[in-house]
Amino acid sequence: MQAINFENVKFSYSDAEENAFALRDVSFSVEEGEFLAILGHNGSGKSTLARLINKLLEPDEGKITVFGMDVSDPKNTFEVRKSVGIVFQNPDNQMVASIVEDDVAFGPENIGVEREEIGRRIDYALDAVGMQAFRHGTPTRLSGGQKQRIAIAGVLAIKPKIIIMDESTAMLDPRGRKEVMDVVLKLNKEEKLTVIMITHFMEEALLADRAIVMNRGEIVMQGAPKEIFSREEDLETYNLTLPAVSAISKALRAGGMDVQATVSLEELAKEIEECVSKRKI
Repeated sequence: MQAINFENVKFSYSDAEENAFALRDVSFSVEEGEFLAILGHNGSGKSTLARLINKLLEPDEGKITVFGMDVSDPKNTFEVRKSVGIVFQNPDNQMVASIVEDDVAFGPENIGVEREEIGRRIDYALDAVGMQAFRHGTPTRLSGGQKQRIAIAGVLAIKPKIIIMDESTAMLDPRGRKEVMDVVLKLNKEEKLTVIMITHFMEEALLADRAIVMNRGEIVMQGAPKEIFSREEDLETYNLTLPAVSAISKALRAGGMDVQATVSLEELAKEIEECVSKRKI
């Protein structure tokens, strides 16, 4: 079943120049349970797209559906926002309470969930992100990665079918990014949650089922991450970097080592070993 569908969507901000669209005739779909990465430099339209899915913004033209619901229909607003949760970049901006469990309970309380059910949802959400031990703690004393996991728990407590990670690891150190990505992958694989991850980290995009590259409000590339990152010249055109493994293999080729372009550390290690054994370096 299609979780999300965009048909020829256009959007411009009110303060933009005439005919300056943030999104231009964007069409794509996301299947239920899919993990989609969205890549692009700043200003390419990634976050605008995310906000249109959740109806934080309204398209100027085109049609957006979430599980068959027309996002532009006011009658669907409540159900669409229950179905789509967004985790933003700065976890501190998403904290609304001084105790962790109260913060997680905020969303369900605001959509009228009964008290007993709220307790069960808090348990479920904290278990899902591995933060049950911090239930009665203070968010301000948590690390960045832990705070972001609590932010994810707050979204999960609403029981969405789709979670959008809008640069959610951008402010975290490598350890914090790994903590968050481990949670996201678990939710996608075990809970079958549809995940859309907007990121600047190419290593995160490698974990997705499919990737979309945006440039100036348009989708310019899409496919399996491995296919996307094999097109090195195109990535450079759109001001995107290669994953670390791909950058290393490129540098080795430039230095005369006969290795293939790859996004797999294991494959690269094997190629280097073969080159050494054959004295091709």
